[in-house]
Amino acid sequence: MRIESASVGAMNTNTDSHTSRRTFLKHSSSAVIAGALASPLGLPSILRAADGGTPLRLGLISAGSYGYMGAPRVQGSNHGTAFSTCCNGFDEAKRKLFEGTFVASKRRVEGVRVVKIWDPVKSAAERLADVCGIPKVCDTADECSDGVDAVAIPDDGSGEHWKYALTPLRKGVPTFCDKPLAMTAKQAKEVAEVARKSGTPFMSASSLRFVPDVLALAKEAPALGDIHLASTICGNELVYYGIHALEMAYAVLGRGAVSCLNVGQPGRNIVRVRFENGRDLMLMVAEKEWMRAGYQINLYGTKGWKSLTPNLADLYWYLLEKFIEMVRTKKEIVPVEEEVEVIAVLEAGKRSLAEKREVTIAEVLK
Repeated sequence: MRIESASVGAMNTNTDSHTSRRTFLKHSSSAVIAGALASPLGLPSILRAADGGTPLRLGLISAGSYGYMGAPRVQGSNHGTAFSTCCNGFDEAKRKLFEGTFVASKRRVEGVRVVKIWDPVKSAAERLADVCGIPKVCDTADECSDGVDAVAIPDDGSGEHWKYALTPLRKGVPTFCDKPLAMTAKQAKEVAEVARKSGTPFMSASSLRFVPDVLALAKEAPALGDIHLASTICGNELVYYGIHALEMAYAVLGRGAVSCLNVGQPGRNIVRVRFENGRDLMLMVAEKEWMRAGYQINLYGTKGWKSLTPNLADLYWYLLEKFIEMVRTKKEIVPVEEEVEVIAVLEAGKRSLAEKREVTIAEVLK
């Protein structure tokens, strides 16, 4: 997710979006000490595995630049720079010279090192590699999945980054594909089918699923009694950013959507999502002309109410940590079928507004 809107999802590359991101993304002021003493493996001490062994090797695909929905790609990427610094740290002096978006993680994922990077804009990959000590800049995306233990594909704004997941999945390389898994349910199903057929560990999710506030809310929800009504909200485009709001609800309440009815207006989506258990979720997603970006979820139970505006600190770290947990344990974190359903709900919401009718999830998944 570029998470501008990630505390979740990347925001548009316009000035207003960058301003909104800055309200919840704080760049780290800490630095990786240049010329740190090397380990016996030739790695800086900050990059050693937690047990002193060889770090898990990670390849990053489409991680150096960002271009929202067909816009020219520019150097810098919220997710790409965050993932790089979570694993490798960064050179503070070089970071100060870096032009473009750069999210410097304050926390490290232990025992993981980014060893390969590729981006359609090779110079962007080279600059990020220089700042974060990534030893290999690849000439192709496919090359990034050779000789590594896992691959991560950050949100690059295109909505097409899901295509990069197919090669590593077929090779059997554990793969993370950032939000949104795809822009349509058909595309999402294609990735899911390759993942299941190959048996390769796969994960896709919004970073908001894993922030502590949302996880805590999931544990507190049963105390509210039966929850028949809920609402969730965020800013920007319905599929690309609305996934953050919707995944908060899925993390807390679970899956099982059956239909969507969008009673909003263009740029101002008010989507009633009905679930098979009878629950109605109001998903509200408005673009910057109509609403300032942010995130909130509200639960209305028979025994009480609960509202949450989540704390987005370190959200990229929580997301990457979950993926690495999956790589190490081989235990699925978020079933890919659930992510396909999330995309189907968002697509159904868009179709409902355009066609002025209730749209079922089943028809979107055909």
